[in-house]
Amino acid sequence: MNEASQVVANVFENVRKVILGKDEQIKQVICCWLAGGHLLIEDFPGTGKTMLARAIAVSAKVDFKRVQFTADLLPSDVIGSAIFNQAKSAFEFLRGPLFTTIFLGDEINRATPRTQSALLEAMAESQVSAEGKTLALSPLFFVMATQNPIEQHGTFPLPEAQLDRFMMKISMGYPRAEDEIGLVKGQSHAHPIHSLGPVESEQRLRAAREAVSQIKVADNLYLYAQKVVAATRGHKELRLGASPRATIALIRAAQAMALIDGLTYVRPTHVYNLARSVIAHRLIPTSEARLSDKTAEQILSGILQEVPVPVS
Repeated sequence: MNEASQVVANVFENVRKVILGKDEQIKQVICCWLAGGHLLIEDFPGTGKTMLARAIAVSAKVDFKRVQFTADLLPSDVIGSAIFNQAKSAFEFLRGPLFTTIFLGDEINRATPRTQSALLEAMAESQVSAEGKTLALSPLFFVMATQNPIEQHGTFPLPEAQLDRFMMKISMGYPRAEDEIGLVKGQSHAHPIHSLGPVESEQRLRAAREAVSQIKVADNLYLYAQKVVAATRGHKELRLGASPRATIALIRAAQAMALIDGLTYVRPTHVYNLARSVIAHRLIPTSEARLSDKTAEQILSGILQEVPVPVS
């Protein structure tokens, strides 16, 4: 367990050389990856979303592919397509960018629902069905998708089924003044990402992910997580609450964060602190709540205040 925590610490320390002042966000990304989930980052352009994904891929020495999602992007542009090989007089499947370890879908909501849905099987089962065959993806396959919260023209909002496939949703936020100055100074000659080197291997990362399941979870924390999720169902200000998938994701993410913190057990604060990132994007407020400017995050915050947090 100590070795797994050290692997994570090495990646974290390396990434924060490039992504300044965003330690919590870096931890959340690593947490989601270790937990076997996928991540949605919703934030304004230029806040470091793409650079964060690249820095993690470089630090862990894994394959990285980025696709800019647009309205004319086809599923075959992501998954791949069959190409006729004249030498062999047969069709061969040419793998698309989805066949990688870390896949960054930039501005995912700009693609049509048909293209968005091409990711569903890959995210749910780490495999792709194409040309009558089922092809396995990397054991560490991780989707990081981004979307801009302010631009709605020419976009296709992610449906609830697709949002539910993302274990966590976070935002980067603008840097503090001192961190922004540090970023500007650091890029005066060349971007720091170009001098960033690997500090871990894919094999050691796989071992760290396997160690997540060994993190102990007390029965009262299982109950606490279930109560928080169950409280979203039938809530007067929510049209759609969270499914059992949210409960599973919350516990799994809490185990991963405990490992990141160098612990062998989950603390109540792990579950509480991760609840917003894991649950909020799965909720749909009622029309009345929206008219009152109530967001899913605000409603969930109220629920978290009402459900007692276990003492230990």
